[in-house]
Amino acid sequence: MSRGPIPSEESSEDPLLPPLLLPPVDADRRLCGPYTAASAIVSAVVPSAPPELVARYDIELRTVAPDLHDVVPARRQSRAAHLPKAERILVHAPRRTLRIANGLAEFLHEHLTGTGPRALVVENTAEADPTDRELLEVLRRRVDPGLLTVVTREGGAPPDRLTPEEHDERADELERQGAIGPRLGAVPYHREHGTDPRKAVESLRFAVEWCLDAGCHHAVAELGLRALPLVDPEAEPEVWWRFLHSTATALGSLKREDEAEALFDRARQESVSPVTHAAAAYSTGMLKVRHHDATRRDLGTALAWVNEAIAISTLLPDPGERAFKLGFDLNGRALIEVRRGRPAKAMELVQQALDLAEQGLRPDEHPIHRLVLLANRAQLAIMLGRPEEALEDLDKVIAADPGYPDYYIDRGNLLYRLGRAREAAADYETAMRVGPPFPEPYYNRAEIRFSSGDHTGALADLDHALELDPEFVDALANRAGLLVSLGELGRARADTEAGLALEPGHPYLLCALGQVKTAEGDHAGAREAFDRALERSPSLSAAWAGRGVLSFESGDPEGAVGDFTRALESGADAALLFNRAMALRAAGRGREAAADLARALELAPDDEDIRRELAVFNGEGWHEDRP
Repeated sequence: MSRGPIPSEESSEDPLLPPLLLPPVDADRRLCGPYTAASAIVSAVVPSAPPELVARYDIELRTVAPDLHDVVPARRQSRAAHLPKAERILVHAPRRTLRIANGLAEFLHEHLTGTGPRALVVENTAEADPTDRELLEVLRRRVDPGLLTVVTREGGAPPDRLTPEEHDERADELERQGAIGPRLGAVPYHREHGTDPRKAVESLRFAVEWCLDAGCHHAVAELGLRALPLVDPEAEPEVWWRFLHSTATALGSLKREDEAEALFDRARQESVSPVTHAAAAYSTGMLKVRHHDATRRDLGTALAWVNEAIAISTLLPDPGERAFKLGFDLNGRALIEVRRGRPAKAMELVQQALDLAEQGLRPDEHPIHRLVLLANRAQLAIMLGRPEEALEDLDKVIAADPGYPDYYIDRGNLLYRLGRAREAAADYETAMRVGPPFPEPYYNRAEIRFSSGDHTGALADLDHALELDPEFVDALANRAGLLVSLGELGRARADTEAGLALEPGHPYLLCALGQVKTAEGDHAGAREAFDRALERSPSLSAAWAGRGVLSFESGDPEGAVGDFTRALESGADAALLFNRAMALRAAGRGREAAADLARALELAPDDEDIRRELAVFNGEGWHEDRP
């Protein structure tokens, strides 16, 4: 639906608002599809923004304003950006749009810091794509309201009433202009209401492909569902399948697995193509194994579907197509085997897929597929206790695609496990730079900082991770635990409540809640929280340790010894050994207490508390109590 610009006078006369950043923006997704409002904002701001600031946020700016590609050069790119569309096999995660929104918020905050307070008025938000609604929410949350006042209005101008012929004329005009934005929203809308269904299909095809590549899953689902009725699966099977597969992929990403599976069932009913049946079988299997509702995951059914895909792909006549598609299916089965607790079998399957790529594909063909397989082989090597092999594979992956941030997270995690904390932190920091903002590298670096005793730095990283994603439950759990240790019980309780509202049975959050209640003196509530955590995760060391502290403070040293012993099953730890020693001493078991302190001192030779208590034992000859 096309509308003219809303005159800026409508809002500029409001004496309560700062000067407008740009004239009021119409966010109706039927104008420019996803990021309709974002594109208007960026197009107005970029010409006056410092070039170095524009360069720093090139990915975000180019994503939301594709018509500015000539103005915003690409500085950070993954290898996939230079490949044909058929070889860009990675589908963006649903949270990709949140990363883009966070980057735009940071861009605007920095830009406005030097230009003074502004107001942003956005009309017609009821018709906005979820990408724009998400951006507006992030702007309100992350940009200082003293710099940017965001005003939104659900309503907007009434739609134009056009005849089918007038829709044709409007679409022709917009296509002549050549801009990408209208081709994602206005052109498909006008073509659908025009006189030529064939042109409607062509415009929807362009929009679906672009939106899927950008990670705009809501738009893909909407556009794809509009397109499918316009295509005859018998007359144009490839076009029809491309729409169906893209739409189902987006629906699965949006936690609408039932709708996605129904589309794949429809593909099985309509098509006799072996390639289509193999792809539909593989995709159905992945829906079953990755379902967002863990109670609905079905590994047996997933295995059956993926095995069907493997059986069909094995029979494909073209060697290159067979090597790629069969390797893809084998990799999918490897995921199922991991979930079944069979990493060795998964490793065999991934290696078979790599061998197929080596033997059946040209050296320059499907590089992303090969990198995915190498990265998966690295994760399996870690599971099988072969970290050096894993590190070698991750080094290769990063060398081949240094612009893909997720691989740095994987390697950083491995380096940290290997005791190479400084190198791990460097990988996390590289991940922060090479892509749009996301919370994982800050969350992971917080653990390194906490382990090194930098609790202030760890808290700052967790704060930033949660600023980027307030629903990051693991970060809420870690921050709550850290805040308890810092004595900030009010903030800790707020984090546990926020996290448990999102995931009621999260064991680490329940453990943090137990720590809060222990510090508050609510022993009954603390015991309940620790017990609930252990029901969910019976080997959770932190919950056993927390319950041990609670037992000790409640006057039950023997119970504390038992709890600390269970906590130590996860591995020797100086603090846990010290605490068990104190419980053993209180229980009259002096020799065992002294042994724990001696072992604790080996693990933490600079700990003055351990030295002091051990000196007491050595100097005063603690012994077993006797009746």
